[in-house]
Amino acid sequence: MKKKTVSNLSDEKRNRIRVAAAAYAYEIENDPVMSDAEFDALCDKIDIKKKTGDKNMDNFFKREFKAHTGMWIHKHPQKAQLPRITKIMRAKKKPVLEFE
Repeated sequence: MKKKTVSNLSDEKRNRIRVAAAAYAYEIENDPVMSDAEFDALCDKIDIKKKTGDKNMDNFFKREFKAHTGMWIHKHPQKAQLPRITKIMRAKKKPVLEFE
């Protein structure tokens, strides 16, 4: 059985994870991981009609997701996992502070 990694997720599922983590960082941690423009552009890519293979999350996005606001994150069924993902997103965006 293939191990689940970000690289073998569908684009829709990957985008939903990223938008959820971004909403969490902004709404709950009060420390955004992306600009408002980046968040809005990512929200525009979310297609709540697409099935990702995770019925619970598909139903959540159909019921609760509202583009261009992150308030829906407070009802996210996997909210406890989002701090780990926001930490990873921040680590990948850190600028290089030293010259080699």
